[in-house]
Amino acid sequence: MEKMAFLFPGQGSHFVGMSKGLYDQYTIVKQTFEEANDVLGYDLARLCFEGSLAELSKAKNAQPAILVSSVASFRVYMQEIGIVPQFLAGHSLGEYAAFTCAGAIRFSDAVKLLHERGKMTDEVASSDVGAMSIIDGVERKLVVDECKAMEQEGRQVWVSCYNTPNQTAISGESDAVMELEDRLANHGGLATPLLASAPFHCSFMQPLADQLLDKLSGLEYGFFKYPVITNRNAEPMAHSEKVAQNLALHLTSPVQWERTMQYFKHKGVTLTVEMGPKNVLTNMVKANVDGIEALCYGTKEDRKKIEQILAAYPGLRKHIPTIITRSLAVAVATLNQNWDNEEYQEKVVKSYRKIQEIQDRLEETGEKPSLEQMRTALDLLKIILDTKKVSVEEQTRWFHQIIDETGMYYELNDYLAPSRLAEKISR
Repeated sequence: MEKMAFLFPGQGSHFVGMSKGLYDQYTIVKQTFEEANDVLGYDLARLCFEGSLAELSKAKNAQPAILVSSVASFRVYMQEIGIVPQFLAGHSLGEYAAFTCAGAIRFSDAVKLLHERGKMTDEVASSDVGAMSIIDGVERKLVVDECKAMEQEGRQVWVSCYNTPNQTAISGESDAVMELEDRLANHGGLATPLLASAPFHCSFMQPLADQLLDKLSGLEYGFFKYPVITNRNAEPMAHSEKVAQNLALHLTSPVQWERTMQYFKHKGVTLTVEMGPKNVLTNMVKANVDGIEALCYGTKEDRKKIEQILAAYPGLRKHIPTIITRSLAVAVATLNQNWDNEEYQEKVVKSYRKIQEIQDRLEETGEKPSLEQMRTALDLLKIILDTKKVSVEEQTRWFHQIIDETGMYYELNDYLAPSRLAEKISR
């Protein structure tokens, strides 16, 4: 059996035309972009497909664009294949998409957050406070040693990404970054400066990290469906209360991508699927570890390969989430605080059975749930949660998560209205 990890790309993975093929083929991709448009107040799809690269490359646009493309790919995969991963990981900016697809951050919150983060990033980049560069062709130990040597000279430059054994990123003050590029070139290193980039993943980003933490602390976080292997320490995270602090520290900490790949190897991962428009991280997997198949769901050829690989394992059951199946799962997952057995039987047990009857009929006919069936299931779930005395705050998180992961925002967003969540339904 395949053991899978999903990967989410970060900075530099955008290009004009990104996700256009998926957009033209799948309604859920259109809906994902439209949901982002509502949050941003402008047409992100038009910018991605028809805009100039210069405008798309502005961090305030590129950061939400990369997120939306990744989430769109993930939603198509879950709709069409639906076999769940064991782990998620995002490279740098991609960690936001990983947390979103894991269920920890609402999609709309992530879009808004990255638009604001991008604007702050643009300000840092325009101030020329620092620079960032990719270094290829030299071992990481040499890069680390040179950084330490320059630090002893009073210069500020650090390794900001450990991508592969022979690729790192460096960040710091502009002059120090350029000097380190020259020193490494003498050892055969090839530098690729990231033009108009902020010096990510080093202490120069501390002021922005402080601002970001204020915004992150104001968000509500959901429950993890899958563990996310974080950039900071290459260890799994599955607790929502740690997300805000992690993403703030993420700005000033180096990306431990090589260690993340080693973690996957140690845990027996056999297939990684990159949820992005092109194979950026796929190539890094191959450079880090042997024995792991690496494919990108955003490319047509790789999508076919992924389908073929997973079709060879009939024991892997499709886990395509629907409003009905997720309602059943949430009904079971929530704690009961109501000890009136008669009321519990009448409202919880009977409501659950009604949702199960809908699911049984769908499995018999092979049909997809109708909008009426979805609304009925959500109404019954609301009765169950109210009867179990689940708080409105927790109900809000669950309803957002159900609608987020099934891509039914436009059809069912009225269920997310605070007034509706606070209202008790009687049947």
